[in-house]
Amino acid sequence: MLSTLTFDGPIARLTFNRPEVRNALSLDLLESLHSNVDALATRTDVTCCIITGAGKVFCAGMDLKAVLGNAPLSEKLLTDLALLTLKLRKLPCITLAVANGAAIGGGCGLVTVCDLAITHAESKMGFPEVDMGVCPAVVAPWLCKKVGFGKARQILLSGGLMTGREAAAAGLVSQVLESREAMEADAEKIAQRLATAAPHALAATKGLLNELDGSLDEALLRRAALLSASVLNMPASQAMLRAKMGG
Repeated sequence: MLSTLTFDGPIARLTFNRPEVRNALSLDLLESLHSNVDALATRTDVTCCIITGAGKVFCAGMDLKAVLGNAPLSEKLLTDLALLTLKLRKLPCITLAVANGAAIGGGCGLVTVCDLAITHAESKMGFPEVDMGVCPAVVAPWLCKKVGFGKARQILLSGGLMTGREAAAAGLVSQVLESREAMEADAEKIAQRLATAAPHALAATKGLLNELDGSLDEALLRRAALLSASVLNMPASQAMLRAKMGG
């Protein structure tokens, strides 16, 4: 399975399961994630969902090689990602991103859309889209909500990557641990604490926060996906991506 969803009482765990390609977001993986998130949305007994990646990487971002040169597929990939972020935000349970390794581009966007996020000091995170000729439009709304417009402008326009420690200082994650082992232990501690909360109270509070910060604007996310796809399909972007991907 390209993604797995498991339950341990009120704690769920959603895992990206393409470790052989660094959990890159393909159309098939996004379809699997949509299916699992839809199933999770029906569970009123779950208070926390840990979101992480199989292997040593959280998510290396969009699988652009699979859609390069195919405008309809690239538009679908980006739209599917945009709608997945909205579904994650609308979940009644609290989402906890455990960035166990590199979280890049769209992968880092999935970290920022979660309610809580932790990582370890040596993980790599960030949004290198502009370095590759791509517009990070799909992740921009979530990053702005997470760190503020000024900081988001600096991060997205500068490109590049940062360490887990730097990501914590920038506000991308709520906590950074010194090792993977410490990170996993902290994730368990957070999940167990949330397991004692009332699901209906968490859902109501999260729903209100979503309204207050404009998280439910599906039209904006769809426009962002179309903008990103239009830039991706420009000849200059295609040439830059082919050169960086080695052909």
